[in-house]
Amino acid sequence: MSSRPELQAPPEIFYDDTEARKYTSSSRIVEIQAKLSERAVELLALPDDGVPRLLLDIGCGSGLSGETLTENGHQWIGLDISQSMLDIALEREVEGDLILGDMGQGLGLRPGVIDGAISISAIQWLCNADKSSHEPRLRLKAFFGSLYKCLARGARAAFQVYPENLAQRELILSYAMRAGFAGGVVVDFPHSTKKRKEYIVLTCGPPSISTAVPKGKVEEGESCSDDESSGDEENQTVSISDRHRPRKKQKTNKKGKGREWILRKKEQMRRKGNTVPPDTKYTGRKRKARF
Repeated sequence: MSSRPELQAPPEIFYDDTEARKYTSSSRIVEIQAKLSERAVELLALPDDGVPRLLLDIGCGSGLSGETLTENGHQWIGLDISQSMLDIALEREVEGDLILGDMGQGLGLRPGVIDGAISISAIQWLCNADKSSHEPRLRLKAFFGSLYKCLARGARAAFQVYPENLAQRELILSYAMRAGFAGGVVVDFPHSTKKRKEYIVLTCGPPSISTAVPKGKVEEGESCSDDESSGDEENQTVSISDRHRPRKKQKTNKKGKGREWILRKKEQMRRKGNTVPPDTKYTGRKRKARF
């Protein structure tokens, strides 16, 4: 059986009372969670003016990462799908507000009220179809669309992730860009097997100089030149993605748009996560002038 939790069971089942308590009582996990949360807060690049911000902790679990937000002087809202995890968070009397919910169904928060968002080891769960009704692309679309709405203009989101492969990372990034975010991937310690960590860093708004992706951390003695951060898998950053590309002019023939063109367009819409009527023998058939 795979060691990845998201491949063993849905999160609300995997993190039952026993697993949730074991996760929270592990001193090793608590230490790792604190370090990852500190780095995520650092990547948010919040103004150092002493004003507390309202932050969102997605997949907050038992509130370990929320404690880091509290220590940094911020208020926070935690969202998690596991009732067992949230029960332990209540036992531990964390200072954030807790919400039981599925991030794949959308966040349901008021527009523009969140100053930043973090997530530790949670976003990759969206790429799994745990139920027959789950479609990963639709869940990613709902999540990033609702996140973009609730973030203040210019606010950042920093998600520490463990993508199963490169295709999964690109899938997550592509739906973030479609929602309107600018950003990319920050890789800390890219040449270390144990210390390597990936963060998806997004900014609410179109790409600009101020939304450039931060540099990843490296070991002492390693170089960190711009030549090494061109977007390769082994480098510490992936260059900023731009969703505002000029549209190509579509070629149309004099005969109009036939059945093949319609089927191709419908397939493109399905890949984007849109609801499309099924293909039938009547698809693309020209109607008669009158019945």
